[in-house]
Amino acid sequence: MPDTGGAQFDAWRGLGAALNPRKGKLNLLLFAVPVAVYAEYVAHDPVLAFVASMIAIMPLAFLMGQATEEIALRTGESVGGLLNATFGNAAELIIASIAIFAAGKAYKDGDVEAGDVMVDVVRASLIGSILGNLLLVLGLAIVWGGVHHKVQSFSPTAVGANGSLLLLAVITLTIPTAFVLTTKDTDSAAASVLTLSHAAAFILIALYGLFLLFQLRTHHELFATDGVHGEEESHMSKREATVLLIGATVMVAWMAEILVSSISEGAEALNLSALFIGVILLPLFGNAAEHFTAISVAAKDKMDMSFAIAVGSSTQIAVFVAPLMVLLAWTQGVDLTFEFGLFETIAVFLAVLITNAIAADGKSNWLEGAMLLGTYAILGIAFFLHP
Repeated sequence: MPDTGGAQFDAWRGLGAALNPRKGKLNLLLFAVPVAVYAEYVAHDPVLAFVASMIAIMPLAFLMGQATEEIALRTGESVGGLLNATFGNAAELIIASIAIFAAGKAYKDGDVEAGDVMVDVVRASLIGSILGNLLLVLGLAIVWGGVHHKVQSFSPTAVGANGSLLLLAVITLTIPTAFVLTTKDTDSAAASVLTLSHAAAFILIALYGLFLLFQLRTHHELFATDGVHGEEESHMSKREATVLLIGATVMVAWMAEILVSSISEGAEALNLSALFIGVILLPLFGNAAEHFTAISVAAKDKMDMSFAIAVGSSTQIAVFVAPLMVLLAWTQGVDLTFEFGLFETIAVFLAVLITNAIAADGKSNWLEGAMLLGTYAILGIAFFLHP
C-alpha cells in the first residue's frame, strides 16, 4: 500500500513555509493574535486588546499579500495588482463596516457620543487609507526600487486612469464640503449633503465597475506589461495560496472586530484622537500587505505591479469602499456623508496632486519616492497636532 502521508505533507509545504517565522520575521508578530483574544474575552483589558489586535492585523495582512502575489504569478500584473489592492483593502473594509454597525447600535441605544466616535473613525480610516497608499506605500516602493535600479519605468496609461478616478473622488469630497461651507441654513445643508452623498455613492460605484470593465476587458491591452512573472518561481500551489488567503482574511475580520470594540477606551487611555488613529495608525497596520508586496516587487523592477497595488488600492478605497460605506451606513440609520471636513479634503487633494505629478512621465527614481514620504510625514504631524 503506497504511503500518501509524505505526499500530503509535501502538498502543504509551501503554506508551512509561508507561516514559518524563520523564513518570514514578520510572522513573529502573530503572537499578538492570542494576546488580543485573551485581552478581549478573558482579561477584559481594552487597552491591551486595542494594541494587540492592531499589531496582529499587520502579519495577517502580510500573509494575505503573500497569497495574492502567488496567485498573481498565474495571472498577470493587472489582475495581480487588482487582487492585491482588493484583499489589501479587506482590513479597512472590515474595520469600517464593523464600526458602522457599532455606530448604528450606539445611536439606537441613545449613546450619541459613542456613535459619533465610530463615524469619525470610519471617515478618518477611509481618508488615511487613501493617503497611506498614495504617499507611504508608493513612496517606500519607489525609494526601495530606486535603490536597486537607477530609473524605473511603468505604464503611464494605467496610472493615468487611476489618477483620473482619484481626481473624481476628490471632486466628490470637495463638493459636499463646499456646499456646507457656503450654505447659511445648516439644517437644510445637512439634509441636502446626505442626499447628495447617497446619489454620488451610486455613481462612483458604477464608474468603478466601468473602470474594471475597461481595465480587464475592453482595453486590457493598454494595461498589459512585458510579463516578468514567468521568470519568477512559485513557492505555493494555487490551493495553498487560496487557503492562506481565506484563512488570513477571516483572522483579519476577527482582529478587526476586537479592535473596533476596544478603540474608544484604548484611544482614551493612550491619549490619542480618533482622527489620528483612523488616519495614521489603522492604515499603517492595515496596509501591511501593500507595504511589503509593493516594496518587494519594486525591488524586482516591477513598478507596474507596485503602482497597480498602491495607486489602485487608493482608487478602490476612494471610488468603491468609501461609497459602499456611505450606502451601508444609510441602511443602518447612520448619517455618513462625503463631507469629510475641509482639512481632510485638502490633504487628499494634495496627495493626489503630487502623485499624479510624479507619475506623469512614466518614470520614477528614489528622490521622487522621498518626496512622497516627506509629504506623508508632514501630513502625519499635522493630523497628530490637529485638535
